[in-house]
Amino acid sequence: MGHVTAPDRTPPGAPPRLGVHVTDDGVEVAVLAPHAEAVDLCLLDPDPAAPGGWAERRVRLDGPDLGVFAARVPGVRPGQRYGLRAHGPWDPEAGLRFNPAKLLVDPYAYGLVGEVDHGPATYGHVVDDALRGDPYGPADARDSVAHVPHGVVLDRRPGRRGAGDAVDPAANRPYVPWGDTVVYEAHVRGLTLRHPDLPPHLRGTYAALGHPVVVEHLRSLGVTALELLPVHAFSSEPHLVDKGLTNYWGYSTLGFFAPHAPYATAAARAAGPAAVLDELRTAVHALHEAGIEVLLDVVYNHTCEGGLAGQHLSWRGLDSAVYYLHDGGHPAALADVTGTGNSLDFRRPEVVRLALDSLRYWAREVGVDGFRFDLAVTLGRGHAGFDPDHPFLVAAGTDPELHGLKLVAEPWDVGPGGWRTGQFPMPFAEWNDKFRNSVRSFWLADPARAAHGLPEHRVRDLATRLSGSVDLFGHSDPPLARGPRASVNYVTAHDGFTLADLVAYEHKHNEANGEQNRDGSDDNRSWNHGVEGRVGSDSVASDIVPLRRRSIRNLLATLLLSAGTPMITAGDEIGRTQRGNNNAYCQDSDISWVSWDLAPWRQDLLATARHLTALRRAHPALRSTRFYTGRPGPDGRPDLTWFDPAGAAFTHERWHDADLRTLQMLRVAGQDAVLVVVNGSLDPVDVVLAADRPTTWELAWDSTWERPDEARTAAINGALHQDSGTRAVLEPLTLRVYTS
Repeated sequence: MGHVTAPDRTPPGAPPRLGVHVTDDGVEVAVLAPHAEAVDLCLLDPDPAAPGGWAERRVRLDGPDLGVFAARVPGVRPGQRYGLRAHGPWDPEAGLRFNPAKLLVDPYAYGLVGEVDHGPATYGHVVDDALRGDPYGPADARDSVAHVPHGVVLDRRPGRRGAGDAVDPAANRPYVPWGDTVVYEAHVRGLTLRHPDLPPHLRGTYAALGHPVVVEHLRSLGVTALELLPVHAFSSEPHLVDKGLTNYWGYSTLGFFAPHAPYATAAARAAGPAAVLDELRTAVHALHEAGIEVLLDVVYNHTCEGGLAGQHLSWRGLDSAVYYLHDGGHPAALADVTGTGNSLDFRRPEVVRLALDSLRYWAREVGVDGFRFDLAVTLGRGHAGFDPDHPFLVAAGTDPELHGLKLVAEPWDVGPGGWRTGQFPMPFAEWNDKFRNSVRSFWLADPARAAHGLPEHRVRDLATRLSGSVDLFGHSDPPLARGPRASVNYVTAHDGFTLADLVAYEHKHNEANGEQNRDGSDDNRSWNHGVEGRVGSDSVASDIVPLRRRSIRNLLATLLLSAGTPMITAGDEIGRTQRGNNNAYCQDSDISWVSWDLAPWRQDLLATARHLTALRRAHPALRSTRFYTGRPGPDGRPDLTWFDPAGAAFTHERWHDADLRTLQMLRVAGQDAVLVVVNGSLDPVDVVLAADRPTTWELAWDSTWERPDEARTAAINGALHQDSGTRAVLEPLTLRVYTS
């Protein structure tokens, strides 16, 4: 999918294109603001003698026509700074907040410069220096032109953008099949900021993502899709700025079309928004050349403007009643189903169009290969609540420009009926929180309870997750059509403990966030193995360190060997720690940044991760795109069979045995067969290897191994090959993989 050539000018009589579009003699401008009385395009040029330091030429747009104000403005060229001012009633009790003193960001701005300074002038209503005020009170008369970002006109016509036109990242998409996909979730800045093999000027930037050092790490790890935390332009919340913190993760959108400029190199930022965009496009192209797709985590559910008492930056000033979800009361109040103070109103066609236009832009112009939708239930909320046939979900799944791209839902929000895992329509995949909880419980929380004589969970829930979570994703029309690929399996994500912290902390340690450790989840299902936090080699508790490392390997192996689409969190493959912080959204610091200083045990873990992804690639039985039926295939062998420790097929009673913590899973695809043996108990267990037919099993991996090359030791000891029906002893809390 390459460039789609846009007309130089909108044909006479045709509806205008929203945003600012360059023509041969100027620009075409169109802004959606249905309740406004007038909208001005404000052309800005630096002028030290002018109030606020900016000379401003205002052009009154024509309209509204179907809620859109539009005009052709001659003489405006690429690079011009601009903003908008909206005129209309200031009637907050009715949800109308028009204040022309406030310069507004164009929702369709393709480039932004400057930052929000969070002072009183950025609020539409009167606030004091502590930002306190009555959101239903009078409008604030201070001009915000010097306190907010400005849009920048970009020439997006093919052949006229500049150096970036030499690269079309949409033209070399890898189109990796879902069944082969391994996702790697990363933060642009945090992934590379401390990488010693990158040139210092590239660290923490878009350019670093496409550097051979980073590309080679991803390829060697078996990653096929790099999922980036938000790169849409964003702004930090005032309460974080007041504490000297920032919104590090970026879930606070200021512009749905402009890339976040601080992630670009200093040279690109100095050259302007067109160069920032080109840097990102070039990185995407380089990743594509290596066979790696790029997915974006996109936040269409809310914006950076906050709650009713929040800032007046864009959508609130253009038409709060249209863009934001209100509770229907009087005085008008926002309905918050996102936990951020505001929610975009996807009952409105205008909001649906905004999100779809943004998706198409990033797919077409930047070449991204898919999207992970933050709090996606908000995007599917209609007048009666969540609707899997919501117009946005149907449109995204059927849009020709998005065809073949990966669409992934975070299937919940914080509103009524907000948990909807398994209920999104095809072709969406979904984050599987039940996989996360089940795997953590089995390997960590349950053993921690057992160590204190408390009961544990049964093996049946883990078995369901290992085999693709058909209980969640099998309910489609027709049944089972989505397959296990719809389940994006994860044990960790950006939100929560890292893999290394899951085995070292039982309690969150978020003091650095400035909220007295009240923020972040208390449902971690972690296990510190007896001592909270880091344990040094000279500690009296150093004997638990190998057990912690084994637990990490058990979690990682379960993730990579389960049916479904695995997602690794950046740094987990090398033991990254956040020192017990499970909500590091505001930590642009070494708490969040990936450390590439690889101690020997971290090198061993990386080798293990590479070995496990290689096993997944090599064996079709580990990558099924169809749900298992348990029925015999062409060769008479079922595609999935479960065995107990004695080598007998599971019975209904055995699945409900509260004392059983050991099972064998045999998965078959054609001539390929893989046996996964799990011992989740605190004691060694004798296991009779599955004997559905005579088979010589080769031990491909054992979680007791610190490094995969310990297979050589196993071979020397004669333990690498075993016939079906023979006995193997599994150490406590271990997982083995056998191949035939």
